[in-house]
Amino acid sequence: MKRTFSLNRHLVQRLGFGLITLIALGTVIPIVMVVIYIAVEGGPAISWEFITGFPREGMRQGGILPAIIGTFYLTLGTAVFSVPLGVAAAIYLSEYAQDNWLTRLIRIAIINLAGIPSVVYGLFGLGLFVLFLRFGTSILSASLTLSIMTLPVIISTAEESLRSVPQAFRTVSISLGATRWQTIRRIVLPEALPGIITGVILGLERAAGETAPILFTGAAFFLPRLPGSPFDATMALPYHLFVISTQVPEMPFQIQYGTALVLIAFVLGMNLVATVIRSRARARRQW
Repeated sequence: MKRTFSLNRHLVQRLGFGLITLIALGTVIPIVMVVIYIAVEGGPAISWEFITGFPREGMRQGGILPAIIGTFYLTLGTAVFSVPLGVAAAIYLSEYAQDNWLTRLIRIAIINLAGIPSVVYGLFGLGLFVLFLRFGTSILSASLTLSIMTLPVIISTAEESLRSVPQAFRTVSISLGATRWQTIRRIVLPEALPGIITGVILGLERAAGETAPILFTGAAFFLPRLPGSPFDATMALPYHLFVISTQVPEMPFQIQYGTALVLIAFVLGMNLVATVIRSRARARRQW
């Protein structure tokens, strides 16, 4: 009887692992196939001129340097505005705020904000930053809009990472005479850094790939020059890909797929940097 029960249990376990493996493969394989297809179709378009040149002939010739630089500026501006504010908000909610109806309401609001469509953020940025504050269609307006869009993701993941640090670390630090802020800065934040970095990268990757928010606030249709200040408009890879795929007739497919490939490489590069930083931070963790 016991032997039969043990065999049934192992059989169910193997079936469960097999089902999970099939689900994982069913999720990963289509993504890998899409990336491979884009690489095969867009690879011939990748050249030094394509990466470092300016668009010409109605964007049918030349390169995409302004779009690459514009995407970098927008991502950098988003990080400057959203990361400090998001981490600070997470520290307050995790370490200082009391568990009452107000903080629970704030957390529910943050979760709901994470699910709002990006086009709504774009309209909000158009009304507030472009028209009301008169920043115009600019890198500044687009970066602030993308920052608001990424804040819920950064706050949620950073708060969970801070809460995952064992309470014993805080107790021992305070018992040795450290203040609460010293404990947070020297103990809690370094231990929670891998999770915080993950949330930051998730938010910035979403910002780097969005089209709707920058469409209303900072992206230019065709701008064959680099922006000179935060108040200038700029080209960006997501919007540029949308334009050459839908608005420009007789656009070579290689240029479309090549632009998509550069955008994927940009996002994967961010992932690679984050993975290295996260791995080093995890190696220094003490739990």
